[in-house]
Amino acid sequence: MKYFFVLGNHPALSVGELSECLSLEAGQYLFPDIVLGEIKTPLILSDVIKKVGGTVKAGEIKTRVPARSSAIFDASLKILEALPKKGKFNFGISTYGQKGADSRKIGLALKQELKNRGTSCRLVVSKEKTLSSVVVEQNKLLSSGKELVYIYTGNQVLIGTTEAVQPFKDLSVRDYGRPARDDYSGMLPPKLAQIMINLGGNHINESLLDPFCGSGTIITEAMLMGYDNIYGSDISKKAMSDTEKNVAWIQKKYGTKIKPHLQVSDARELLKMHKKNSVRTIVTEVYLGPQRGQFNIGKISQELGLLYQKVIQVFSELLAPGGRVVLALPAFIVKNQPTLLSLSFTPLKIVNPLPPVKNIPGVTERHTLLYGRPGQKVWREIIVLEKK
Repeated sequence: MKYFFVLGNHPALSVGELSECLSLEAGQYLFPDIVLGEIKTPLILSDVIKKVGGTVKAGEIKTRVPARSSAIFDASLKILEALPKKGKFNFGISTYGQKGADSRKIGLALKQELKNRGTSCRLVVSKEKTLSSVVVEQNKLLSSGKELVYIYTGNQVLIGTTEAVQPFKDLSVRDYGRPARDDYSGMLPPKLAQIMINLGGNHINESLLDPFCGSGTIITEAMLMGYDNIYGSDISKKAMSDTEKNVAWIQKKYGTKIKPHLQVSDARELLKMHKKNSVRTIVTEVYLGPQRGQFNIGKISQELGLLYQKVIQVFSELLAPGGRVVLALPAFIVKNQPTLLSLSFTPLKIVNPLPPVKNIPGVTERHTLLYGRPGQKVWREIIVLEKK
């Protein structure tokens, strides 16, 4: 089966996650927002997209045609005609890649031809050349309609249909609707937590540890992803109380019986709770430093660097051979450029989670990935480390 995946705002993270989850080493990356992949075992895309935080749409490639309006129209009509329809049928079109043919013109022609053939239908349009996942969901293009996707590659067009979109409502509830939040210190977005967990290698039957768990976003997302041997700790008693509240909320809301092991602890003292070489995966976001007001970046970087150097050494002793650390560190933005903490990761090795693609934005000189948005003073540097 041939699939397409529409990436979110951080394509490097999205590509790395897909490569780890779906073995897309042979996949094709089309800058800036599409990954194509051929997978022998059919995927249930509605399940896949619930577990990957960096993908906003996923679908199947149905055919490839020359980049001519007539060829695109004929292939699109054939796809739409073959779909089951109950009552009024909605469809929309999204175009990726070069500008190509006028998709709205093709859409209007398809609408007219379908009506001529007895199908009552409505064309869903947007100001942009692509329909957002919100538009796709709200116009029921998954349940009682279809979104056609045109992907231009040179003088040809891949035509696919969207089969799943990111569960934006559920992610929003897990982000803003949870009972315990700490807006001052900052909250790791659930979709970034999903990405980081996936970069850890998907060892759901083995131990996962978050030693800076804050209000528990990584803990709760790991629960929903099926991890059942989860450990969480934080030096802050309030943070652990917040985590406990959010874990109980997730258990009740989603009916999961998974019970993570939670304890107040300094990350530098983890070897008092865990044996050496015993933890398969560590996924965590450390304290990123001040987020507001004026501060001395050089001083803060030095202080945090000294602290996290000790923590990385503890991680290296905790990890089992072949284990991974996925770590979110602060990247301070100076003149629109990230300033990274100066750290040694020895004996752990930095893993580049990306397949061999070029010119993908959001990658640092040390093969780590960046997450942030314009205007933020502090971004996140996502580092994948492995113990040989």
